[in-house]
Amino acid sequence: MLFPKQLVALRKKRGYTQQVLADKIGIHVTQIKRYEAGAAQPTLEVFRKIVLAFNVSADTMLFDGDERGPDDELRLQFEAISDFDAQEKQIIREILEGLILKHEAKRWATTS
Repeated sequence: MLFPKQLVALRKKRGYTQQVLADKIGIHVTQIKRYEAGAAQPTLEVFRKIVLAFNVSADTMLFDGDERGPDDELRLQFEAISDFDAQEKQIIREILEGLILKHEAKRWATTS
């Protein structure tokens, strides 16, 4: 249950009370209390408003920091790529997209 913990942490980090957050996103404070307790989950529209109120990505609210990033074997390579110029980065993107498409095609061929 990452969402309730993230919600509480971000609310406190921003210095918002539950009432202030509820007012910012246009819901009743009781709902904020339910979300933070893990007793309810927001609708997609309310979730969107929460993300916008905190000015964070949806991933920040839903995933642990290392859940969505590259694994350790690739992390150093991606860090090195961040220093490339725009043209070199574009080449890397195209290579990766080609490899991903090849992988997906192979996966679909074996499941069919």
